[in-house]
Amino acid sequence: MPDQESASDASTRVQEVAANMQQAAATRKRISGSKAESVARRYFAAIDAHELETAVSLWAEGGREHVRGQFDGSAPDGVRAFIGEMLDAMPDLRLEVLSTTTEGERCGVQWRLSGTFAGPGRFADVVPTGDRVELEGLDLLTVRDGLIQANDAFANSMTFARQIGLLPPQGSSAEQRMAQAFNAKTRLTAGLIAGEAKLVAEGVWVVQGQPGRCNVYLLEDDGGVTLFDAGARTMTRAVARAGAKLGGIRRVVLGHGHTDHRGVAAALGVPVLCHPDEVADAEGSGGFRYWPRGLEGLPAPLRVLHRLLHRYAWDGGPVTIAGTLREGEAVAGFEVIELPGHAPGQIGLWRASDRLALTSDCFYTLDMWGRDCPARLPASTYNFDTEQARASLRKLAALEPAAAWPGHGHAVVGDVRGQLERAADAA
Repeated sequence: MPDQESASDASTRVQEVAANMQQAAATRKRISGSKAESVARRYFAAIDAHELETAVSLWAEGGREHVRGQFDGSAPDGVRAFIGEMLDAMPDLRLEVLSTTTEGERCGVQWRLSGTFAGPGRFADVVPTGDRVELEGLDLLTVRDGLIQANDAFANSMTFARQIGLLPPQGSSAEQRMAQAFNAKTRLTAGLIAGEAKLVAEGVWVVQGQPGRCNVYLLEDDGGVTLFDAGARTMTRAVARAGAKLGGIRRVVLGHGHTDHRGVAAALGVPVLCHPDEVADAEGSGGFRYWPRGLEGLPAPLRVLHRLLHRYAWDGGPVTIAGTLREGEAVAGFEVIELPGHAPGQIGLWRASDRLALTSDCFYTLDMWGRDCPARLPASTYNFDTEQARASLRKLAALEPAAAWPGHGHAVVGDVRGQLERAADAA
């Protein structure tokens, strides 16, 4: 009995200690929050009173001020310049705190700004117009040791632009005309650069785009899509739009790391995979490390054109490779097959159930001028090893695909094996 009572007393003491610790933590949090709100209110009061140096003095050295879409700088000089520009542009500026929400070191402040864009100073490089401005926004300040360490601010920049006449009034005929012109431009450029995704086999969609009629394959995969090959940079919007409609792009698998096959990958923000032997090119030069200097070997007009296309149309820049794939591994219902030669670690995807092959640049079905042609080997100028490329094309032919889709141009169907073997045997 005494032992039981002793154990009970000990348990009670533990519970009391835990409760006291929680209460102390809550008290510290309230005190911290109170200090954060106090600093935040003093800061906004200083701006409202046009006391620039008082406002700047509430910042820690090196504290970051980030006003989304307008300003990103550090205290004291950056903060002084930004607030000073605002006060110079709106000499009758008033800044009212509407509400605050505080948790620990962070204080969210909902505010209303009003004033006349009278100058003499500009704001966001816009000349004063004399228009009345009324905005609401939210600042999220981090306060530590009595000083502002960071501020993430969100303001309605579009409303400001409408109020000063930089954008037409909402719902006006001028806004409607502007939207119509923008939509016409979008339709025109989208039609010229890339088409809509087309279903070419069960769970397989293709977006083809210019320049070079690059093919990007979208493979339905567990509620989203896996991209195979990443085409030209010019195709980024079309590919992103198609991927979103299919549930979202989850990952990119590069058939190889050349500039015209990694183009959209860097912009998508998803993991990118390739063969181990392609990592150097995907993360580096995009193939230029082994191509002839100046692309010697291409006809003279094409050398100039292709150098421009690599730089300004095809290449989206180096990508970070998150993982690698080898022959036999599975990707979205396909099996990886190694098809080196055009690139040292080029891969394709093979689906035995319907004998479908997605082959990257194992072969082409368009010539160097972009015209349709029978299946052919890639030009030797762009090959890592042309004889190895021949062997890979024969390997692909031996699988006897029902359809083989390349990295550029149209698919090979019908007597696929015969067409690919003739391409491999051609001089």
